Amino acid sequence: MEDKRKFYIGGAWVDPAAPQDLEVIDPSTEEGFAVISLGGQQDTDRAVAAAKAAFPAWSATPPAERLAHVERLLEVYKRRNDDVARAMTCEMGAPTSMSKADQAGSGSYHIETFIDAFRNFEFIRPLGPHAPTSMVAWEPIGVTALITPWNWPMNQVTLKVVAAVLAGNTVVLKPSEIAPLSSMVFAEMMDEAGFPKGVFNLVNGDGAGVGTHLSTHKDVDMVSFTGSTRAGIAITKAAADTLKKVALELGGKGANLVFADADDKAVERGAKHCFYNSGQSCNAPTRMLVERPLYEKAIERARAVAESTRVGSAHEEGRHIGPVVSKQQWDKIQDLIQKGIDEGARLVAGGPGLPEGVNRGYFVRPTVFADVSNDMTIAQQEIFGPVLSIIPFDSEEEAVAMANDTPYGLTNYVQTADGARRNRLARQLQSGMVEMNGASRGRGSAFGGVKASGRAREGGIWGLEEFMDSKQISGWDPDA
Repeated sequence: MEDKRKFYIGGAWVDPAAPQDLEVIDPSTEEGFAVISLGGQQDTDRAVAAAKAAFPAWSATPPAERLAHVERLLEVYKRRNDDVARAMTCEMGAPTSMSKADQAGSGSYHIETFIDAFRNFEFIRPLGPHAPTSMVAWEPIGVTALITPWNWPMNQVTLKVVAAVLAGNTVVLKPSEIAPLSSMVFAEMMDEAGFPKGVFNLVNGDGAGVGTHLSTHKDVDMVSFTGSTRAGIAITKAAADTLKKVALELGGKGANLVFADADDKAVERGAKHCFYNSGQSCNAPTRMLVERPLYEKAIERARAVAESTRVGSAHEEGRHIGPVVSKQQWDKIQDLIQKGIDEGARLVAGGPGLPEGVNRGYFVRPTVFADVSNDMTIAQQEIFGPVLSIIPFDSEEEAVAMANDTPYGLTNYVQTADGARRNRLARQLQSGMVEMNGASRGRGSAFGGVKASGRAREGGIWGLEEFMDSKQISGWDPDA
């Protein structure tokens, strides 16, 4: 069993102060494959102290030098892509092919995007021609605590770490204790890229321990968190006494509005997106709202996608979905599937229990419910599994009302050939992102939501600004 009981603090791998060991479970096999140690108060204090000591020099480092470090990181990351992928396959169950291309690939994608955005970033900008001596300066915040989830480990680590260090901050990273190994590989890459001691630090731990210590620590200036809405609320409350900045990227319950004039692949596209990553994506389109004339046909198309979606071990190559991350997560999904049945939704495909022929591993049957009403539990709660709810609507106004009738507001989707309708709905839907007719967000777009999905903006220029404070300056000499 792999031993990963060290933390990366102050530019070196160090032993935890009072080790509390935790076994990391492979969700495909239900067997332990690594042991990590959970940090405590002393470990957190050491990491924050190292970051605080490194901040003055790093924040004063010329932007071109910070950029050069990140460019070296990109070189190392690309070389070690498959090492990162293997870690994620074992720790959170991403199938091998998907892990190499998408899970690990998202990291290099975000690093490249930040490099492009940073090259043209203006740290000092004129307020406007009406005020020639007024300037706006963008400056680093200080010590940043970055708390990342298990479902897209490198996606979230790179969105936070790379933006933070480019902006001139120093970092303490706490990855999910369920999926920590990919972040430990990332720490090795940061070390190889030559970042100065203390700029990047990693402490493994759980939310109640290291997460709380970071959220309340007087020397932490900002917490950036991705995870559940419940945990985001707890972090916000914990951080209030020290008045630190808190950025939250939380859950979602995306609505996918499919109109009768949608293209022939719209339903299939939406169902596959829902099941992708075993449904463990906060921006998954888990509610499919279908205009009545297309409703029954959409149900059959979604059924076909579910029944053709293969479920298998994450260690196999190929286009299939793997397990969900843990027994706790599997139990939660099973309870919600049963809740859908009990509340009267029509089970079209899948259902409770393990897929046929499977006797171990946290595998979930791709599941489709029809005749769902928007007040049902499965339409309101984030399931975080491969479960799709299909709801009929009769008018555009009704569809918008149902789409917005949720605590969440991360990503909504629209499928229609009517361009004017798309433009209308893009503004009416209450979410941080709207994607239409299968068009992905453009490179450099910000990722983030509204309402219970949090209000972080990660990626591109907005992701850099997230880790900076703006300073208003008057009396600037434009000729000096």
